[in-house]
Parts: sequence; structure tokens; C-alpha cells
Amino acid sequence: MSNYPDLINIPFNNVFIRELFVTGEPHYTPNRLDPGYWVIIQDNSLILQPGETTPALPYGELPDWFSAPAAPLTIGLWHGLPLRIFSIKSNGMIQPPFISEALNAAVQTIDDATLGIGGLARQILHWEQQSRFCSLCGGKTGPFSREWGRTCTKCNTKQFPRISPCAIVLVRRDNEVLLVRNAAWPAGRYSLAAGFLGLGESLEDCAAREVKEETGIDITNITYVGSQSWPFPSQLMAGFVADYAGGDLVVDHHELEDARWFPISALPALPPRRSIARRIIDTFCT
Repeated sequence: MSNYPDLINIPFNNVFIRELFVTGEPHYTPNRLDPGYWVIIQDNSLILQPGETTPALPYGELPDWFSAPAAPLTIGLWHGLPLRIFSIKSNGMIQPPFISEALNAAVQTIDDATLGIGGLARQILHWEQQSRFCSLCGGKTGPFSREWGRTCTKCNTKQFPRISPCAIVLVRRDNEVLLVRNAAWPAGRYSLAAGFLGLGESLEDCAAREVKEETGIDITNITYVGSQSWPFPSQLMAGFVADYAGGDLVVDHHELEDARWFPISALPALPPRRSIARRIIDTFCT
């Protein structure tokens, strides 16, 4: 069995930006005189400009049609220069030479480092939007740490980014694997059973419950193999492999369109290679 280090080099994990990005004290500033880079988010897409080999982050002064905020959020340094982030409206038109590239596109054209910083920026902007007011008293909040913590200006309650843990699991039976299909996915695509952690659960409990609820299958030998940051909007995917322990396949059609046992030699269309689901399948189905 492959070990954990083989499964940390997955897009959206910080390993791809560690040498390029230096986290700074987050701050909103009207001073945009210093040249720097921009991460511009539109829903699940990243706005880019043509680069030498692949699309790249915009640099320097932006065209007026972007309607950039007067005081954008600076989050640190990218290639040694200020990195500023903001989001634009869903219906905003993108004019050439700028392009819009989905962070979760079926075919990835963005390099892993740009994808990683785009995913991080999306999570930060989501947190900024969700944490403007105190969940206890409703007062306005302000930042207090580099870890993106915020404190209430009225009751001093502190809050930190909310990251939702999910378990995702490959179930094996002899030379077959259990794959599931969501109706919202592209035609013919199957992936791994997955779901959010419940109250009082361990991640292993979550993996077993999700498989049982969605497919009627019992699993055993649940083994952790790696994790992936998933910025849609702010999740952590904890990956497992497990063995079939019993039960007949019964699909929960409230959750899934289909679930099947597939021979390893005849797998269907699978998720993109940037996902931990695909990395687990590629690693443990050979």
C-alpha cells in the first residue's frame, strides 16, 4: 500500500505555494501604488491573464472595468510582491486579454501553484464574508491574528475560520471497487462515496456511515491515506481506503443517482486528476 507522502502533493494543498507565498498580516489598504499581483474570484472561477506558458495572475494596475475595491485585501507576498484579493459579481463581463478559468474545471489548464493560491484566496474571501458579524451577539467583528481569527467589537468573542471536514472512501472487494454517481456530475462520471462529519463522529465513523447510508454496504479495515483542502467553499477532504465487509448494494436515490461495483480493469469516467478522489483511485487501483 502506498504511504501518506504520496498523497500530499494534491492541488489546493499548500505544498504547491509554500515557496512562492509568504503570509502577511491581512489588511485592507487604499494604497495600491506598490505594484503587485491580484487574485480575482468570480464564483468558482479565477480571473487570469495570458502568461508565458499557462494563464497567470494579473499583475500591476487593473483596467477600470474590473471595478476593483478602493481598499482591497492584502494577504501577503506572492513572488516577493504584494498579493491583493477581491471578488467580482457573477454576471460581470470579462474583457480580453483577461480570461475566466474555473478552479474546478473538468480539464485543468492552470498550473498547480496558481490553482493553489486561487483556492486559498477563495476560502479567505468566503470567510471574510461569513464572519463580519458575531454569531453570539451580532456585533461587528475585526481581525486579530494572521490565522484569520476575528473578534467581536462588542462582546470580545473570538471566532476562527470554519472548515468543514468530510470523509471520502474507496471501498474494495476482490478486484472490484465501489463507485457512486451524483446526478449533478458530468454524464457518465463516477467517484467515491463521501460526506460531511457528523456530531460526535470520528472520520472513520463518518466514512463507514456514509457508505452504509448511500449504498447499504458495510466496510472494514478503514485506513487513512491523505487529505486535501477543497475550497468549494471551505472543506477538508480526509481520504480513506476500506474493504467490503458485507451487505447488498441498495442505492439511496435521495443522495445518489447510481452506485455500482466496477472491475478495476474497466473503470468508468472518473473525477479530474486534481481531486483526492482521483488520486486515491489512481494510487490504490493499480
